[in-house]
Amino acid sequence: MAERTDRTITVAILALPDSAPLGIHGLFEVLSAVGRLWPRLTGTAGCDTRFRPLILARTAAPFRSVVGIPIFPDHGLDEAPPADVVVVADVELPLAGDPAHGWAVEIAWLRRQAEATRLICSTCTGSLVLAEAGLLDGRDAASHWSAADLFRDRYPKVRYRADRILCDSGQDGRLITTGGASSWQDLALYLIGRFCGAEEAARIARIFLIGDRKEGQLPYAAMARPRVHDDALIQRCQEWIGDHYQVANPVAAMSERSGLPDRTFKRRFLKATGYTPLDYVQALRIEEAKQLLETESGPVEALAEQVGYDDPAFFRKLFRRRVGITPARYRQKMRSMLPRLS
Repeated sequence: MAERTDRTITVAILALPDSAPLGIHGLFEVLSAVGRLWPRLTGTAGCDTRFRPLILARTAAPFRSVVGIPIFPDHGLDEAPPADVVVVADVELPLAGDPAHGWAVEIAWLRRQAEATRLICSTCTGSLVLAEAGLLDGRDAASHWSAADLFRDRYPKVRYRADRILCDSGQDGRLITTGGASSWQDLALYLIGRFCGAEEAARIARIFLIGDRKEGQLPYAAMARPRVHDDALIQRCQEWIGDHYQVANPVAAMSERSGLPDRTFKRRFLKATGYTPLDYVQALRIEEAKQLLETESGPVEALAEQVGYDDPAFFRKLFRRRVGITPARYRQKMRSMLPRLS
């Protein structure tokens, strides 16, 4: 369900006395990076949407999480600004005492938010708080596997889904639960994909290396931000090749446009940018190929031609050398990192 927008999305992350800090701070950092960090790292455009994460708690007073790391709320619940998205952070199991008493203030607030907020989510065992509030009655819900007995015994009206990591719990996509201690990452990518699109979600996954890392860092890496220099002639060549990297013999075309002898051009280009002209063109082409693989489903042969390679076999070999995996595997890897509701 895409809801792409160009405005700022306020995300209220609800921390309870029982909450662990990992999901709270992880969500805060990842959502804060949307539209900002990719341009800083690569010098290329990111999305226009921004997220404004806020940590909320019963009061604004700092408190120690269940693992001892302090949590500093931005607002108490009574003074919290309106939010587009509410995320209930996970709570530690086994629960101490009766949730009905320990979470009464938060539950009353959540019930009010259910009437006014665009989207309510939970990470891991945060779905227990939603269940205690009655928001999951008659609905599917994901949570940590260790919460299965609690759902069976205390919340029999909830359809606990042990098989789900990300679960649409109903209300036309307005209620999302996730399962597993690291599922805040899945939720982060889901929210970014929902409000910004798959391309920005893939960028964020690459920045934070979210997903299966057994193949190393190369599949996540992007062309580094171009070096700042004062060679105006080389800068003009960079600007031209940025729009024409798919042309035949691009290095020769740049050299000719520069008006310099070929060896002089290559020496000046390397000194100014840190890349040889050929490496620079290949990096541009492979980066464009990555983005096409992330967002399009056409055959690799057609994609290779789009970025300037008439020989698909050479393109596959070059892609594997620079990225560490084949184009098909890259497409599979990046698509699998972006959560889909099922």
